[in-house]
Amino acid sequence: MFLEPSFKGQRSGWIEVICGSMFSGKTEELIRRLRRAKFANQSVEIFKPKKDVRYDEKNVVSHDENFIKSIPVATSVEILELAKDVSVVGIDEAQFFDDNLPQVCEKLAIKGTRVIVAGLDMDFKGQPFGSIPQLLAIAEYLTKVHAICPHCGSLATHSYRLTQETDQVVLGENDKYEPRCRICYTMGNILDLKLN
Repeated sequence: MFLEPSFKGQRSGWIEVICGSMFSGKTEELIRRLRRAKFANQSVEIFKPKKDVRYDEKNVVSHDENFIKSIPVATSVEILELAKDVSVVGIDEAQFFDDNLPQVCEKLAIKGTRVIVAGLDMDFKGQPFGSIPQLLAIAEYLTKVHAICPHCGSLATHSYRLTQETDQVVLGENDKYEPRCRICYTMGNILDLKLN
């Protein structure tokens, strides 16, 4: 079924995705864009997954301790219910949301909402993470941010896990992860295989 925008002649919304490895500045960029929208007097609402309590249970917080008030939700469908009359919706840690997130973002954009999503594009195994690949496919704007590899100084594109945990989702910071370039990430995984 085709959904028309709320008001005749209204320009449709769009989806922006900010992705990259851990420590690349994804959340920092999300916060920057949302603050800019607030400064322009646009109605803004920010959402994060309830399970992400690393820095704060309610606020979206960057590694630099920059933060913005958010609403923790258990499912992506809750975002639709809570963002009815909002101009801009921000979603942090998108990789932790369920598979309905792309459809939720699409519905919001069709209603005329600007949707800004931030998340890891790859898990610690270097595989596409959660619904980020689908979001990249439907987004109008894509921003890939990079960290710096602490081993060689090249652009870091991978999140290297420093622990032996094997679950896909393991919440942690620099005690469990570090950003690495493709070569240092691969060399680290080869060395891990030899040691085990």
